[in-house]
Amino acid sequence: MFCDLVGSTALATKLDPEDLRDIIAEYRDSVAAVVRKYGGTVSRYIGDGMLILFGHPSAHEDDAERAVRAALEIAATRHAPGAPAEFELRVRLGLATGLVVVGDLIGSEAAEAQAVLGETPNLAARLQALAEPDGVVIPEDTRRLIGGLFDYENLGAVTLKGFAAPVQAWRVLREGTAESRFEALHPSVLAPLVGREEDLARLERSWRHARAGTGQVMLLVGEAGIGKSRLVAALQERIEREPHTCLRYFCSPHHQESALYPFIAQLQRAAGFDREDTPTTKLDKLRALLSPALSPNEDAAILAEFLSIPNDNLYLPVTSTPQQKKERSFAALVRQLEALAQRRPIMIVFEDMQWIDPSSRELLDRTVDRVASLPVLVLITYRPEFQLVWTGKPHVSLLVLNRLDQNAGAALIRSVAGGQTLPTEIVNEIAERTDGVPLFVEELTKAVLETSPQSIARAISFAPLPGLAVPATLHASLMARLDRIGPIAKEVAQIGAAIGREFSYDLLASVAQRCDNELRAALDRLINTGLVFGSVEPPDANFLFKHALVQDAAYGTMLRGQRRELHARIAGALEERLARGIQEQPEILAHHCGHAGLAEKAVSYWQEAGERSKARSAMTEAIAQMRKALDLLSQLPDAPGRQRTETELQLALGGALIAAKGHAAEETGRAYARARCLCEALNDTPNLLKALWGEFVHYHVRGETDRSHRIAENLLDLAGRQNDAAILVAGHRAVGDSWLHRGQLALARTHLERGLALYDPAQQRSLTALFAENARVAMLSFLSLTCGLLGFADQARVQSSDALAEARDSSHPISLAFALSVACRLHFVLEDAGMVGQRADELVALTTEQRFAFFLAMGTAYRGWTLAEAGDPEAGVDLLRRGIEGFQASGAAWTLPFYLAQLAAAEAKRARYETGLGQLSDALALTQKSGVRWFEAELHRRRGELMLRARPGAEADAETEFRHAIAIAHQQEAKLWELRSAVSLARLWRDQDRGDEARGLLAPVYGWFNEGFDVRDLKESKALLEEL
Repeated sequence: MFCDLVGSTALATKLDPEDLRDIIAEYRDSVAAVVRKYGGTVSRYIGDGMLILFGHPSAHEDDAERAVRAALEIAATRHAPGAPAEFELRVRLGLATGLVVVGDLIGSEAAEAQAVLGETPNLAARLQALAEPDGVVIPEDTRRLIGGLFDYENLGAVTLKGFAAPVQAWRVLREGTAESRFEALHPSVLAPLVGREEDLARLERSWRHARAGTGQVMLLVGEAGIGKSRLVAALQERIEREPHTCLRYFCSPHHQESALYPFIAQLQRAAGFDREDTPTTKLDKLRALLSPALSPNEDAAILAEFLSIPNDNLYLPVTSTPQQKKERSFAALVRQLEALAQRRPIMIVFEDMQWIDPSSRELLDRTVDRVASLPVLVLITYRPEFQLVWTGKPHVSLLVLNRLDQNAGAALIRSVAGGQTLPTEIVNEIAERTDGVPLFVEELTKAVLETSPQSIARAISFAPLPGLAVPATLHASLMARLDRIGPIAKEVAQIGAAIGREFSYDLLASVAQRCDNELRAALDRLINTGLVFGSVEPPDANFLFKHALVQDAAYGTMLRGQRRELHARIAGALEERLARGIQEQPEILAHHCGHAGLAEKAVSYWQEAGERSKARSAMTEAIAQMRKALDLLSQLPDAPGRQRTETELQLALGGALIAAKGHAAEETGRAYARARCLCEALNDTPNLLKALWGEFVHYHVRGETDRSHRIAENLLDLAGRQNDAAILVAGHRAVGDSWLHRGQLALARTHLERGLALYDPAQQRSLTALFAENARVAMLSFLSLTCGLLGFADQARVQSSDALAEARDSSHPISLAFALSVACRLHFVLEDAGMVGQRADELVALTTEQRFAFFLAMGTAYRGWTLAEAGDPEAGVDLLRRGIEGFQASGAAWTLPFYLAQLAAAEAKRARYETGLGQLSDALALTQKSGVRWFEAELHRRRGELMLRARPGAEADAETEFRHAIAIAHQQEAKLWELRSAVSLARLWRDQDRGDEARGLLAPVYGWFNEGFDVRDLKESKALLEEL
């Protein structure tokens, strides 16, 4: 707050200097007294101005409100009553909210001992200049913190010197008229009640008992922000259509010494008093409020004095001792309650009892006793630190509100977000940091939503998720809790916060420069105040911050230099433990080294952490860790050593991205492209081969087959010249994979078999790091599909089983996902819906658990096809569409025509033939564009079959499609497609009485086969030939 004296220059010209000194001193003392009353401190006197702080050196949860109340009182106070009347002092006040640095700038000089640095004091000074004499001006962020507690005048967006953007300013007029703090500080549209169904049901049961005449008192206890008032509001919403009277009483932290404040305020609201009402008007309103069945004149006289309304002899005067007056006031209020209860049931809401004054507590005690036999429900909310003695009474119940679970927290986040979609990573981060406290959830979600969508997307896509800052709406309350625990306990909390959400006594003691007794006492204090949880006794104890936001607030109380020095001490302690053989997580060391400014060490530890996570198939974590290493690496001087480290990181990152986001993801391509550039600059051929592999698979899966095939052949050629057996395996696998999807099956088989022949299990680790999956699993899987298409179904099934067995033995989830996905494709090709269903179910379960989005999309699509085949095309189409959407989201295109064909088949199951034909046309167009032709023959055959079902007289067009399919299959040596297409054309000719032609077409193709006679195609071919 900046407080400035109006017209001080004029005063100086008219007053003797000594008189001026006395008046200014009196003014300063007067302002300082008000400031102290509200918990603030005068930081500096600047001429006749004063810089005032709230929240330092001790914070309160309502510092913004305290500052505004103080400002209004300062503006209304006559500050120098001893001065001549013509020299009445007036002030201007400006307030602003934000973080500042308070402390010595130039050593221990007293003049700078309370220097306040930051934008906030400058803003307060500029806003002060906008105020009228005895006026108070605040910016928008301060107004948001205090909500409807005050009335305002909008001054609009104002341009202030030194500020780049206009500032929205508000003049504070007076205290507001909101009925409760909850209503004043919350929006008119409340967030939905989530996760409180059982609690609400319990309140409803209590209401039904009370409504039937058995009075109930329900004590709602829970920490700040847990949702006590929101639950009460939900009950009020539920019963709003039922006949009842609601009486609401609110305690205030600023009126704990104001006797009977909640009852007086409720009577004033109920009577409808206005600020401008005369005493006569107020008495008339009071009399109208009171029950006519009682003694209105007597009770009006009693309650008029209770409300400090001059009696003015309108009613019989009441002459009593103070204690008698209180007793009669209490009796009158209880009588009025009884009279109201005779007319209709009553719900009494008594909020925030932890701030109740003693007289109100006494009256509430009587009320609780009296309602036992009345149709009254009393709801009393308070925080856990407050203790009540009513719980032994039979009509009193206790309801402790617990935190929301993970699912309820996520539901609340999405509800607050409304129409905006937040990425899953952000939702999880908010849920984790808010620990199920609804207020924390709401405020942190709103803070995230106020950032740009581009910033959120960038945080997810290109960088590890940053810690979300403590919202301004929560900062004051968290700081207040920390300041109440004392300086040593606060210091220990700061050290613990730097270590992490959870910290051990052993590490704390290694870092803190405190003796054992001091540490234990400080930790006891933290536990007793509910800031941390503790387990067992030191030195084996571990501690956990109760809320992540409390940890954030404690960490935020330290300056950057303090934090850096503390992280260096923590890193040193961890490295000492490492030297003693104690295993430490490298990501923890990396975190502390990074924050200590030890970038080289941090890069090394993050790289180690990423490799460990990748080895455990924790790909999301691996990606985040390697990106952190890359971010820190970019801060180091450019040198060959740095480039080699970046090469290793980019290659490892590419492999992790393949598993987590898919081969075709843009990030995957960027990682391998950057690695290739670095390798070329360093003339690093071994790593260049790995980068080329990554680029091959990226473009291959994106359906850019010409480009990917050139890279594959380049890779094989370079590997051959290097005589590197492991990379030769990669080259043959790449070329084989490429030829398979381009429809050159014999060439594909040759290269895949060569790769398998060269494969050495001793190379498994390096090859898996390169491929992201087990090399032998991948080659066996693609060889099984190749052989199946070539007409060797028995061999194909054996190879697929071998791939799955190898993947299971390797305990490598991404390898198993790969094998399962290709197995699904093989069994789809063989038209074995049962096996597709089995493999798809396992694939979906695995990839859901491992968060492999790319493979999950595949499994979802296969599940959809099996549902359609089993007679539920509606559900099948839904799953197929979801799978295809997920597949497209990954950027993959190389098998999209294949999935569109599945969707077309499912649409045909529900007689949407033209829709299916359109999807097949799209699939053929994509095939022509991409050059991925392995499924091309089958697309034409399916198109012909669907034409016959959709369009009467389409036999000629269908025959053209079948002939085209046979020709393509024959050219590709895809005997399975050739047989299936021949069956389709032979059936058409049979129906046209062209049996001889049909037999002549089908018999030689069927006769070629020497295995796989249990496959559906061969069974149907045999049956058709026998019929012909």
